[in-house]
Amino acid sequence: MKNIQGIAASSGIAIAKAYHLASPDLSFEKKSADNPNEEIERLDKALEISKQELEKIKEHTKKELGDEHAEIFSAHLLVLSDPELINPMKDKISSDNVIAETALEEVANMFIDMFKNMENEYMRERAADIQDVTKRVLAHLLGASFPDPALIDEEVIVLANDLTPSDTAQLNRQFVKGFATDIGGRTSHSAIMARSLEIPAVVGTKDVTSEGKQNDMIIVDGNEGFVLINPSDEELTAYRQKQEEFAKQKEEWAKLKEEPTFSEDGEQVELAANIGTPDDVEGVLNNGGEGVGLYRTEFLYMGKNELPTEDEQYDAYKTVLEKMGDKPVVVRTLDVGGDKELNYLDLPKELNPFLGFRAIRFCLENENVFRPQLRALLRSSVHGNLKIMFPMIATLEEFRQAKAILLDEKENLKNEGKEVSEHIEVGIMVEIPSTAVTAKQFAKEVDFFSIGTNDLIQYTMAADRMNEQVSYLYQPYHPAILNLVNNVIEAAHSEGKWAGMCGEMAGDPIAIPILLGLGLDEFSMSATSILPARTQIRELSKKKLASNKDKMLTMSTTEEVVEFVKELTE
Repeated sequence: MKNIQGIAASSGIAIAKAYHLASPDLSFEKKSADNPNEEIERLDKALEISKQELEKIKEHTKKELGDEHAEIFSAHLLVLSDPELINPMKDKISSDNVIAETALEEVANMFIDMFKNMENEYMRERAADIQDVTKRVLAHLLGASFPDPALIDEEVIVLANDLTPSDTAQLNRQFVKGFATDIGGRTSHSAIMARSLEIPAVVGTKDVTSEGKQNDMIIVDGNEGFVLINPSDEELTAYRQKQEEFAKQKEEWAKLKEEPTFSEDGEQVELAANIGTPDDVEGVLNNGGEGVGLYRTEFLYMGKNELPTEDEQYDAYKTVLEKMGDKPVVVRTLDVGGDKELNYLDLPKELNPFLGFRAIRFCLENENVFRPQLRALLRSSVHGNLKIMFPMIATLEEFRQAKAILLDEKENLKNEGKEVSEHIEVGIMVEIPSTAVTAKQFAKEVDFFSIGTNDLIQYTMAADRMNEQVSYLYQPYHPAILNLVNNVIEAAHSEGKWAGMCGEMAGDPIAIPILLGLGLDEFSMSATSILPARTQIRELSKKKLASNKDKMLTMSTTEEVVEFVKELTE
């Protein structure tokens, strides 16, 4: 038996035979073109076939996983239609007299290398998109059969160097019990889709494809991040037991679906979910969500060639609010820039885009983009319990300016005879240290805070969370982070306001007791984390944790905090 450590990407335990998802042989002989015009025709035909395939995959993904995941393939289709990529290929065929395969590979590799070397994580991910798409086109040029995970018709564990978005989208949950990859991380497309599909997955193993052979017996432990190859009978028995226990645990969690969230000593908090599209609401309700703590509206803007209209946005917001009924829905206004770029907006190329012209900074300078979104939100407010949140607020002046534009559009809509709710709370996302430090001043003017820990941690620790060399500094439980979070919560409560959290930390089993003790009112997380979190909170005493708050805040290291929390909750 071999035991390989990787990254736990999607929880659960899967046991089945290995299925190697191998890429086809795409090698070819580089030679001169006999007829450049025919080569261009061959390229156009391969591009068209690839587009047709991706359209089908996109529709399948939309049906199985929703709009947000389907948008990945909108981006892939845009790549296949991008003249900046396709025209140089045709030019190379004509000017260098090479076959279509050579032109495709050389131009694609040039773009892939260029994107891979960019500091911006979003742009580096575009390299993977170009690679995925052009491999498909090259396969059609060569007449090679492209991998089709949708054809798998027996229970297997898929082993692959990596799974492209198109691979993952085609996985049939009936037969693909789990997967493991050599590369990847928790935020890669395949990991995110695995969680949506609820398929156990381990990524970043480095060598699972070389260690695991076709038809080997495989165990994927998505809870702990292990892959076992050809386990002993004893190991198989033990993991089948763990599998049963996990299934029973999920059944127990499901019993709490309609229950409110109370601590052991009767203190109530709210468990909400983060969503990206209206389709995600079903998952929120199925997992017992008490609200939407973060609706990322940028997905309305991505995978398109132009800005969404006011009416398109209104329809999306209305759908979410109606589905959620009287449950709160916190909508974050447009957060582009940083790792989220829109090819139809002329965003500046920046050395450090995460600290640059993004989110509210972009919106305040581009009211032609900002005002239609605010109008759509205000119009939708009569259909549910809407709360509006501005992202990346660094100063009170920014908040005041954004709120003034919101109130101006509210007045405009009333003058047009359109109905708008009079009970819309307006808050901010706290993701910049300066805002957390001066939370008392903000608390006098905002209606609520939602702490975005993903950015707050990296800004506070001066550590890019995507940079492996400094990843050790990305410490959610560091005393500096806890003191900032505590400052925000205390500031909110001093003014009778509420404080929530919508970063990954909100659903973290280690962080939950800490946040409960600090007095956090709302925890917003991925939908599948809600029921485990509710179960955990029901076993915690908020008063006991709160009485130890000062001790936690004065500790020196992350390790000390973790050990102390474990002692408190054992």
